[in-house]
Amino acid sequence: MNAASLLSSQRKKTALDFSQDITNALKQLNFLDVRFEAEFEEKNPDSAGIDDVRFMISTNPGEDMKPLSKIASGGELSRIMLAIKSVMAETDISKTLIFDEIDAGISGKTAQLVAEKLNTLAKTHQIICITHLPQIAAMADNHYVIEKSTKDNRTISNITQLSYDESVNEISRMLGGSVITDAVISNAKELKNMAQLAKKS
Repeated sequence: MNAASLLSSQRKKTALDFSQDITNALKQLNFLDVRFEAEFEEKNPDSAGIDDVRFMISTNPGEDMKPLSKIASGGELSRIMLAIKSVMAETDISKTLIFDEIDAGISGKTAQLVAEKLNTLAKTHQIICITHLPQIAAMADNHYVIEKSTKDNRTISNITQLSYDESVNEISRMLGGSVITDAVISNAKELKNMAQLAKKS
């Protein structure tokens, strides 16, 4: 029991710094009034110790802290996972991270902040990100497009790596839909150039 109590004490001490780091990372992802903490409840001792731990969060002013699993939307959950992964990047043994639909429910400034956070994380990890947002796609070192087709009554997915010009065209499609004007193409090139500058900083 002494060992379990010591472990619990160390966990609680570490959780304070961890929660603050997560809070700071979330604010960088446009959670401006977020609160995040680890809640501890004592349980019967087992091989993992005496702690039952759950993450608590409030993403809006005036809201009570609630379990992360019960209040986060899909878009919020993706950004929260990105924040956690960015904080743990130096100690994370997994060097490849996959983010699917991380752009759910976000746009504009938040999308740009997510793209910049992914870029930072990509300096120490291989990032595979499935996205429909031009801000995030523009940040990619390697841009691929995935297309589905039907052949012999079977659905086939094809993945193709894009050249720079093809990437600009795809980002233009994300920006402008079915009508691609010179202004949209110019905007896509600007996004690509801004992404290159961000990578050098």
